[in-house]
Amino acid sequence: MENQTKVALVTGASRGIGRAIALELAQNGCDIGVIYAGNDEAAKSVAAEIKALGRKALTVRCDVSDFAVAKETVNAVITSLGQIDILVNNAGITRDGLVAMMSEANFDAVVDTNLKGAFNFIRHVYGHMMKRRSGRIVNVTSIVGMMGNAGQANYSSAKAGLIGLTKSVAKELAPRGITCNAVAPGFVASDMTAALSEAVVEEAKKAIPLKRLGTPEDVAKTVAFLCSDAAGYITGEVIKIDGGLYI
Repeated sequence: MENQTKVALVTGASRGIGRAIALELAQNGCDIGVIYAGNDEAAKSVAAEIKALGRKALTVRCDVSDFAVAKETVNAVITSLGQIDILVNNAGITRDGLVAMMSEANFDAVVDTNLKGAFNFIRHVYGHMMKRRSGRIVNVTSIVGMMGNAGQANYSSAKAGLIGLTKSVAKELAPRGITCNAVAPGFVASDMTAALSEAVVEEAKKAIPLKRLGTPEDVAKTVAFLCSDAAGYITGEVIKIDGGLYI
């Protein structure tokens, strides 16, 4: 990335895309705040890999949907690692179901984690980055936030809202040299897709022009680019990482 050590806070960093992002940023010279929901062992494993790369790592268990807890988490990372240069809002959950059968609790849980969680962390790093007049924010949305998806009204709504949040924050923070962008993965090999049947995965591949699922590393490398000085003139963008599925 650059020669000066930077600090990245990555939510949902204990597995899947978040883990890949944390490791990619560490490989590019960042110390990492590994924020996770509940799997202590997975988080410790990621932290150990980061430290093996010669970087510092701090693990913090956090319910990202809790405004006060998110603030405490941001403060803990700043206290331990000195600053926050990069914020990656990756934490997300699914509670799939058709609207006719979706409970209010399942709608709220997905929106609270996937959308409000991102707001919480942006809100709490906002002043810190403003004072330093620098920073990179990357939100992990999804192509279903652009296309919609049957059975995922809650998830699609949250991810669409995340795109609006990205663009609004980008406009607010640009005068201070801070960028805010989003990446929109399509079908990516992860714990979520691992639950799908082989037949469903094969049908998905047929719909993807590149004829394969993405990897967490595909997403991570794009995020690392957006966090680098090379992307300093890019803000408010949503970059699809979907093998051409959207087109």
